[in-house]
Amino acid sequence: MVTGASGGVGRATALAFGARGDRVALLARGREGLAAAADEVRRAGGEALVVPVDVADARAVDDAAQQVADAFGRIDVWVNNAFAGVFAPFMEIQPDEFRRVTEVTYLGYVFGTRAALRHMLPANHGTIVQVGSALAYRGIPLQSAYCGAKHAIQGFNESLRCELLHEGSRVRTTMVQLPALNTPQFDWVSSRMPGRARPVAPVYQPEVAARAIVHAAGHGRRREYWVGGSTAATLIANAVVPGLLDRYLARTGYDAQREQGEQSGIGNLWSPADGPHGHDYGAHGRFDGESLPGSAEDWLSRNRSRIGMGLLAGGLGAAVTAGLRRRA
Repeated sequence: MVTGASGGVGRATALAFGARGDRVALLARGREGLAAAADEVRRAGGEALVVPVDVADARAVDDAAQQVADAFGRIDVWVNNAFAGVFAPFMEIQPDEFRRVTEVTYLGYVFGTRAALRHMLPANHGTIVQVGSALAYRGIPLQSAYCGAKHAIQGFNESLRCELLHEGSRVRTTMVQLPALNTPQFDWVSSRMPGRARPVAPVYQPEVAARAIVHAAGHGRRREYWVGGSTAATLIANAVVPGLLDRYLARTGYDAQREQGEQSGIGNLWSPADGPHGHDYGAHGRFDGESLPGSAEDWLSRNRSRIGMGLLAGGLGAAVTAGLRRRA
């Protein structure tokens, strides 16, 4: 089950699961995007089930989980990914807007996780992947509502993980922290900034995130994955010199998130972006020309155990060779 599957990272992730021949439930509000995503999953070799739902509605999420369990027999993986945001200084974000971002981006994960656990705990099987961000650790200007929600997911997930470990459950939860990505969100997001919203460079293609999410779904024992060198650099810098990073972002964070042009005005805070427009936006945004198709850090993260074993084997081999030479 993938929430936010109608576009962006969710769309790319659903397709990546479909390419493995998986049965994929697609959850989102946008019916145009969901229908197109389902077609892509089927063409890739998977089975698709479209479930229109607003993740901020706990009862609707529970009903969606039951619908999928009835159709597919069980729920093996639940990917929490749906979000909403507002690009604006904190005092320009209205209370109802802040509440809505929190309900979708944070409580949507809480409700999705509860729905997943209702099916996974009795079976003692399953993995929940929380799609996070470098902003789950490091807040930036103009995105206070989104950053607050991502920080909340981080704390919530750690608490849940401890409880599952305490119970000896075989249900796993893991979190994937993402970098800036080339998705349609920057045309959808509500913005009060001059110019058009954009991701902070460097920008990666959504397929980079999708590969990491699919990998995490099969390796849920790992508590967290960092995707992209920029994510690793940000999280390390925030742990070591957070005050210096505050000042750096105060100087650069505004201009780094805007460019010339006018915001689309579409907005998806209160209704799906494709609703009144009848348009499928797909996985990619307008930044293909600058976006990176891969991440060395992501590859290293996904292959950490193999690299460790290789280094260990190489070290042992060198030690044995050196010992033989000394004996000779």
